[in-house]
Amino acid sequence: MKFLVTGGAGFIGSAVVRLAVARGHEVVNLDALTYAACLENVASVAKAAGYTFEHADIRDREALDRIFANHRPDAVMHLAAESHVDRSIDGPGAFIETNVNGTYNMLEAARTYWTGQGKPETFRFHHISTDEVFGSLGPTGLFTEDSPYDPRSPYSASKASSDHLVRAWGETYGLPVILTNCSNNYGPYHFPEKLIPVVILNALAGRDIPVYGDGSNVRDWLYVEDHAEALLRVVRDGVVGRSYNIGGHNEASNIDLVTRICAILDERCPENAPHDRLIRFVTDRPGHDARYAIDASRIGKELGWKPSVTLEEGLARTVDWYLANEDWWRPLQERQGVGERLGVSA
Repeated sequence: MKFLVTGGAGFIGSAVVRLAVARGHEVVNLDALTYAACLENVASVAKAAGYTFEHADIRDREALDRIFANHRPDAVMHLAAESHVDRSIDGPGAFIETNVNGTYNMLEAARTYWTGQGKPETFRFHHISTDEVFGSLGPTGLFTEDSPYDPRSPYSASKASSDHLVRAWGETYGLPVILTNCSNNYGPYHFPEKLIPVVILNALAGRDIPVYGDGSNVRDWLYVEDHAEALLRVVRDGVVGRSYNIGGHNEASNIDLVTRICAILDERCPENAPHDRLIRFVTDRPGHDARYAIDASRIGKELGWKPSVTLEEGLARTVDWYLANEDWWRPLQERQGVGERLGVSA
């Protein structure tokens, strides 16, 4: 298959690109190379046969039409998005422009292309979204594909809007769409402003490790390479019009997660132990959801996917990757806003 992957120089997108190329697929990587993107993420496949990079913005409809016409993809895997909740609090406009208007442009460009090709039944528009569109859970329960939407941040509201657009284009125009909603991803190439890289890199530098509120917020953690495997399975075998939740079956509170990472670093870098002495509780983020947890039984039953990496294994792999790849993360720490406390202006 030939995939058009949007956001393929980002964290999850690059994992999809690397895996798809390794599986022998052709890949067109469309990325605007905004602050969180990095072509080093796909350097290992940049010279592979069948790989092409297109520097373009999903808000640019003319560029999208050109890319569809030139490359004639069999499927779209739409991952391009603004994704940092704290940044969405400070500057929601960029999230509306990219996540809502950009998705609209992608849908219209895909529909124009699909119609022009005679509406092939094999074409797919796979929209990759987040569990944050469902809002916040209490101490019990799981998000299912039928959970009501209840977004609480500008980021999750923009992703909820894009989900609704994708479903509407499927229902109204017959575009062959599939949706997935995932839990929190982590692993290699995770941009340094997100929680797990912040913990690792601050600990290595001997800086304070900030934990929002009392650290009781719970997330389900999904290793990014497991997620990429799930996405390729969905775009290949998923039922048109259906949505699939993808989770890691790895719930942990933020403070538990942080202390686990510190314990791993104590083993790897004992000269600076104990790293948990650096933990500092800071003012919570406005509208901070209490708990996310995914029921991923549908993708397991229908497509045979399940996560292969436990949280303990994944955190150890992730810490080891950051220890071995300072040349990757060091320059990214110089980018705008990285290392600053964002999302407190509400």
